[in-house]
Amino acid sequence: MTPLVFLPGMMCDARLFAPQISTLSGAVPLMTMPLAQRETMAGFASDILSCAPDKFALAGLSMGGIVAMEVLRQAPERVLGIALMDTNPLAELDEVKQRRGPQMTAAVTGELNRIMRDEMIPNYLADPESNPDIIELCKDMATGLGPDVFIRQSKALRDRIDQTETLKKHNGPSLVLCGREDKLCPISRHQMMHELLPHSSLEIIENAGHMPTLEQPEETTAILSRWLEDL
Repeated sequence: MTPLVFLPGMMCDARLFAPQISTLSGAVPLMTMPLAQRETMAGFASDILSCAPDKFALAGLSMGGIVAMEVLRQAPERVLGIALMDTNPLAELDEVKQRRGPQMTAAVTGELNRIMRDEMIPNYLADPESNPDIIELCKDMATGLGPDVFIRQSKALRDRIDQTETLKKHNGPSLVLCGREDKLCPISRHQMMHELLPHSSLEIIENAGHMPTLEQPEETTAILSRWLEDL
C-alpha cells in the first residue's frame, strides 16, 4: 500500500486528521508532518521531502494543501497521488496580504488567542454552535503551536506562488475535496483545481465548512479511502 503523508492546515497539528488516522492506520502506512519550523512554502516542502518515503501520496488541508502542491512542484516523480482539501492553488490576494501584518504584530504582543478566537476560527465551521468541541480543539492546537509558528506560517502563506502549472503536470490519481460551506476556500477554487488536474475527482461535503475532516469525518474518510484504492 502506498504510504500516505497528511499535511495539516495553519495552526493545526495531527489532530486535524484524527478520525482519518484512526480508521486508516491499520491498512495504510501513515505519516503526519508538522508545518512549524520554516517560513516559506519551499522550506516546508524541502523538510517533508527529506523525511518522507521515496514514493508516497499526499493529503493536505488548507495550508497543508498549499504545501502539498509545493512538494509536488519540487519532486513530482515522488508523489504518486495527491488529495487537496479546502485549499487554494493561487498566490495570495493583496487584500489578504494586507491583513497579515497586523495579525503578526498582534501575535507577537500576546494576542494570538484573540486572533484565533475572533478572526480565524469563526471562518472554520459550517455550524459553529453545534461543534463546540471542534472549536476548543482548534484553540488548543493553536495555543500549542504558539505565536512564532503563527508568524512563520503567515509569512509562508503571504509569499506563496501560484501552483496552477504544477497541477496541470500531475498525472497521478487526484482528489479535490471541500466543504460546501467553506468560507475561506470556495467551491470555485476546487472546481478550478479539478479542471487543472488531469486525473481528478471532485467531492463536495455537505454540512461542512473549512474542516470536513472533523465536521463530517466518516464521509471524508470514506472518500479518502476510495482515492487510496486507485494508487
